[in-house]
Amino acid sequence: MERIKRATFGGKISAVLVAAGSAVGLGNIWRFPYLAGENGGGAFLLIYLLCILLMGIPLMIAEFSIGAATRQNAVGAYRSLSKRWGVIGYIGILTSVLIMGFYLVVAGWTAEYTIHSFTSDLVQQSDINYHKAAFEAFITNPWKPILYTVLFALATHAIIVLGVKRGIERASKVMMPLLFLFLIVLAIHSMLMPGGMEGVRFFLEPDFSKVTPSSVLAALGQAFFSLSIGLGTMITYASYFAPKTRVQQTALEVSLLDSVVAVLAGLMVFPAVFSAGIEPQSGPSLVFITLPSIFSSMPLSQLWSSLFFLLLVMAALTSTISMHEAITAYVEEEWHVSRRAASWLGTTATTTIGIFASLSLGALSHWTLGGLNIFDSLDFLTANILLPLGGLLTCLFVGWVFDRKLFARQLYPEGRIGASYPIVRFLIRYCAPVVITAIFLDNLGVI
Repeated sequence: MERIKRATFGGKISAVLVAAGSAVGLGNIWRFPYLAGENGGGAFLLIYLLCILLMGIPLMIAEFSIGAATRQNAVGAYRSLSKRWGVIGYIGILTSVLIMGFYLVVAGWTAEYTIHSFTSDLVQQSDINYHKAAFEAFITNPWKPILYTVLFALATHAIIVLGVKRGIERASKVMMPLLFLFLIVLAIHSMLMPGGMEGVRFFLEPDFSKVTPSSVLAALGQAFFSLSIGLGTMITYASYFAPKTRVQQTALEVSLLDSVVAVLAGLMVFPAVFSAGIEPQSGPSLVFITLPSIFSSMPLSQLWSSLFFLLLVMAALTSTISMHEAITAYVEEEWHVSRRAASWLGTTATTTIGIFASLSLGALSHWTLGGLNIFDSLDFLTANILLPLGGLLTCLFVGWVFDRKLFARQLYPEGRIGASYPIVRFLIRYCAPVVITAIFLDNLGVI
């Protein structure tokens, strides 16, 4: 197999931090805590961790193996292994483009709120209705959200255009440690608040009476999607691994870091909302409405609010970088253009989608598809159709088509096949396809 000359990450730590940056995103900060609270707290946490172990890690190993074996972008990687299966790479790139399109909008919201935190505007009012009205006025504004969407896209572009080592690797080495530091500080502060331990118990104590089949599917979905499987990002990043990088160990470490972020986010959010006597809510209302009202009543409110939204900005940026890199690597290598040109093409395409997604929450709200505006349509299409489809096809390819010896060499570069190989292969061939199909059907309301 012909190997093309390309950049390589500086070492094991760089590979782990960069890949973890792709996995860690806004969904870890607010979606995971909410799902845990709704589905039995500690019971959901246990199910989630089991899903990471049995499904998430094998799937990440599969994508890492493809990237490490071929050292190509997602499309080129699949096509070089089997021309008939090259469509999986195209699905991943399309998914990255569409997700990044609306993800930039939400990332822009975090940037806006960070600025207001620094100027203390955000913490001057504790009335939750005030924050609700302010948030709705902001996202429906015809130009403000677009400005922040474009600025966030340009910040992502500035890192991507510098390249793998000078841009992505350096940024990850700075942002990921800071992200963990901010999370730990905020979690400790939250747990020390009056009544904070009640929130800890709510999050960690198992309540199996609230666990249903839908809860299990929700945990499976969160485990699957939180690891950025099916986007082409992990294949692209693995193509930059050093030849002796241990794929299994790296997948395990990335999954562990991603899970730690989710748990720390729960320890940050639930003690705070219970201390304030507010019921936790999901999605934007938790991050942009409920928490700002809580921060305003805290001592040193400006400090905690600024740290929190800086945390969100960094989580969003590490994710947009990974999606942009998957797109850029594809355009550069398949369209045979310079990295700068490929970066600009990716930035232009995703920003354009982002502008329309932002406007669909206000001026273009009458543009709907199946009753959903552009923003919600992109979310539904990617989360419920493209991601599960890409993940399912990846499992089928690695389990039944990918050369067994080549796969084994990625897992055991030293040459001796370990006892975990048949387990990983069994999970990828049989268990993961069944689970992903169940998630797919559940998302579509079939089961």
